[in-house]
Amino acid sequence: MEIYDIGLAYVWEYDDDFIELIESAFHKAGLTSFRITAWNINEITDRVRKRKLGFNFYLDRASDANEAFLYLGKILTRRKTKIFNPYKNIRHAIDKASMHLEFITTGLEVPYSIIIPPHNQLMNIYISVDELAKLGRPFIIKPCNNTGGGVGVVTGAESLKEILEERLRNSDDKYILQQKIYPLIIGEKRAWFRSFWAFGRPIPVWWNDLTHIYNELSPQEIKSFRLNRLLLITKKIAVLTGIDFFSTEIVITENKKFIVIDYVNDQCDMRIKSRHIDGVPDNVVQKIIDQMIKSVLHYKKLNGLRK
Repeated sequence: MEIYDIGLAYVWEYDDDFIELIESAFHKAGLTSFRITAWNINEITDRVRKRKLGFNFYLDRASDANEAFLYLGKILTRRKTKIFNPYKNIRHAIDKASMHLEFITTGLEVPYSIIIPPHNQLMNIYISVDELAKLGRPFIIKPCNNTGGGVGVVTGAESLKEILEERLRNSDDKYILQQKIYPLIIGEKRAWFRSFWAFGRPIPVWWNDLTHIYNELSPQEIKSFRLNRLLLITKKIAVLTGIDFFSTEIVITENKKFIVIDYVNDQCDMRIKSRHIDGVPDNVVQKIIDQMIKSVLHYKKLNGLRK
């Protein structure tokens, strides 16, 4: 059987730079890689099924958008390939309703929220005037199982009518109604952060919720602004979910509370800033890749994996 260190599955055209950077770093580390795209998925699945091809590790950035990749993922899971991220953990972690309750139980701060069932399970819902008042205006409406990118999210809702309309758009999904959180200003920046968990390491960055622009967060800033809780919160989420690579949004409010806003995004947008104004800083992307390589080398050593 032909074995590669990592299989890289992707379908989004803007992932090209990320995949190229991964492959370059892997090859420099003496590791092998193999790209799996919409063009070769059927051939690769067949070769894996017939045990002609295998991977020690598998990064799946495709099956959420293309069902053709699901079968390959199932085969690799049965073959004990190390999957970044484990499928059973993803299914649980991306459910905002489940995470909301578990975060509260774990002691993480989250916005005041109301969880409502899918329209196809319960056509009529009751939300009291008091509950709406606690949400405030405007408030956020989110489907519970979208996987990021703001798909289906209403950020400036004002009325019950909007809630009812959104439930009809995606009648199979639960919805979470969330209090809108406003950040503290520190160092002339909005205290809104996107924190990556990258294969055993938290990497928080500044993220402006209005412009969607990233900026690197330096160790000195973490020390000066007392932001170490960003690292602790991100690690706590990683332990809770068992996910290898994700991002979360954390906001510091005017009363100095660290609030987790967008719980777990398992398919991080990894466009690089040198090519896209709202991309992730190149140095941060490289840190994430370096952590992936460290994880691969450590896992291979522990398990005696061969190429």
